[in-house]
Amino acid sequence: MKMIMRLVSLTLFALMLWGCGGKDTTSSGKTSTTTGWAYNDPENGGFEVKTASEQEAGPGLTLIEGGTFTMGKVQDDVMYEWNNLPRRVTVSSFYMDVTEIRNVDYREYIHWLSRVFGMNNPQVVRSAMPDTLVWRDPMAFNEPYVEYYFRHPSFNEYPVVGVNWLQAQDYCIWRTDRVNEKILVDIGHIELSTDQQDERNFNTETYIYGIYTPNIINPQPSLNPNVESRLINMEDGILLPKYRLPTEAEWEFAALGLVGNTVDELVWERRTYPWNGHNVRNDSPRNMGKMMANFVRGKGDMMGVAGSLNDGGSITVPVTSYWPNDYGLYCMAGNVNEWVQDVYRPMSAMDVSDFRPYRGNQFDKIVRDANGSPVIDSLGHIRREPITEADAEGRFNYRRSDYRNYHDGDKESVYENGDQASEPYEGSGSMYLNNDNERLSLLDDQVRVYKGGSWKDRAYWLSPGERRFLEESESRDDLGFRCAMTRVGTPTGF
Repeated sequence: MKMIMRLVSLTLFALMLWGCGGKDTTSSGKTSTTTGWAYNDPENGGFEVKTASEQEAGPGLTLIEGGTFTMGKVQDDVMYEWNNLPRRVTVSSFYMDVTEIRNVDYREYIHWLSRVFGMNNPQVVRSAMPDTLVWRDPMAFNEPYVEYYFRHPSFNEYPVVGVNWLQAQDYCIWRTDRVNEKILVDIGHIELSTDQQDERNFNTETYIYGIYTPNIINPQPSLNPNVESRLINMEDGILLPKYRLPTEAEWEFAALGLVGNTVDELVWERRTYPWNGHNVRNDSPRNMGKMMANFVRGKGDMMGVAGSLNDGGSITVPVTSYWPNDYGLYCMAGNVNEWVQDVYRPMSAMDVSDFRPYRGNQFDKIVRDANGSPVIDSLGHIRREPITEADAEGRFNYRRSDYRNYHDGDKESVYENGDQASEPYEGSGSMYLNNDNERLSLLDDQVRVYKGGSWKDRAYWLSPGERRFLEESESRDDLGFRCAMTRVGTPTGF
């Protein structure tokens, strides 16, 4: 059978080549099918084309093969919030951290900040520190966690908490730069530098634009006859895309892990949790009855009875505890809740797109000086600013910079045909505003979604479809995060 399939594949490939005159029409060939000029030839100008290759997974990440799924609630809405109505959407493939970010991971980040900015800009380090005071409780003795949870090596493998959404975003930027810097060091392109200070530090964008140039050991040869060597760029396929927080749809899709619950395109059981079944205990003969996640079983029961602890954690537990889901992800239910990218709106299910749904877009552009060169800030990052109406003039897919509150029920967002009409629908109203356009809700554009349930939550919140929100500048003792990365190229990885 394998031999027959191989012969069929070869036959089809031969027919494709015959239909194209026997020529390779892809960019992996040596000659442009558009102009007939050879690629990678310095004698005709040296236009460089790298042979297509599959993206490598960054450290800590695993591939989440995308697809369509029903996003939203799978259980009774006991809170009566009506904020996660089921709807079918498609999520493209992406990468996601196998575990939540650990204390030791975040301490590595703080150490780097201290080494680079600590002398002249100590406020950078202070602003990145997790808030250990989130452990305090007026009627509980939690001071030991305030003092030891983040620092003591016994908690190295535990998820970092006390980190707000803004800090998590900054961590993703730092991680992107450190990973890409090490890639360039490992291939022998640049020298490892531990004396970077203040704005003179390796940043992926400033390196690509030539603003920050590390010590080049092995320059990238240029095929351009006018340039001897050059910096590595995205077209080389060496640098990785950015680490970032997952969108709400990505997080929920990854948590459900339906990839292990399908036959062809049939999902044979819609999951309530990141595992099969409708209970929170393991049903395998070997581990029968063991808890599948770290959560509160009942009032006052955080860990069970001595000698037979039910989930093994009075607070959080190490990030590789319990069993991974079918994508290989640990603790996608319980342990700590996790930040996602999205701005919270109760009716997001009715507003966002069917493909890669997300609320929170803020389109920007690079700030440039009088000579057109990018401007950097005090941290060595390229400055960005919101696009203007003039920048969006003539476009039909977007017309402004900030879309966080787009179509969320205020008077500006309920016009017929988007931004075209001058009058709103009759009776359109808003759940956030009264007739005088005065805000009636605490929700705003700085409120972000978090998901997953935690060591302090009941089983209800372990369902991936459930969602809650918190101001992006606030943090908690049961809230952490994990990173994601966009997948470029084929969705399957092969």
